[in-house]
Amino acid sequence: MKITGSASAISTSDLSNRARQQLRLALSRIPHGRLCSYGELARQAGLPGRARWVGRQLSQLPEDTALPWHRVVNAQGRISFPVGSDQYQRQLQRLLEESSADTTGKLYWRQRRWPLHED
Repeated sequence: MKITGSASAISTSDLSNRARQQLRLALSRIPHGRLCSYGELARQAGLPGRARWVGRQLSQLPEDTALPWHRVVNAQGRISFPVGSDQYQRQLQRLLEESSADTTGKLYWRQRRWPLHED
C-alpha cells in the first residue's frame, strides 16, 4: 500500500479501511475457475506479507457475499478449513462448480493458479 503525506495525519482506522478496500478489489479480480493463495492475494492488494490478515478478513465476510472468497486457498494449494467441516464442504462445492477441483477434494492448483506462475 502506498501512502503519501504525513503518517501522523492518517488514522489507523483509515489505513485499515483502505487496506480492506484494496483487498476486496483484488479479491473481486480473481477470475472464475482460478485459484489464488492468501499470500498472493495480499501482494495483489498491495499488502505483501499479510497473508494471515487476509485470511482473517475473508473469514469475516458476510455469508451471502458476492466476493469470490472460495477461490483463495493456502500456499500449498489446499483448502484451509478442516477436511470434512461444513466450511470445507461449502468451499469445495463452489470450487467443483467452477471446475477447480475434483470430487475427492483435490484442487487443480498448478493448472488453475492465478496469476499464472511457472513452477
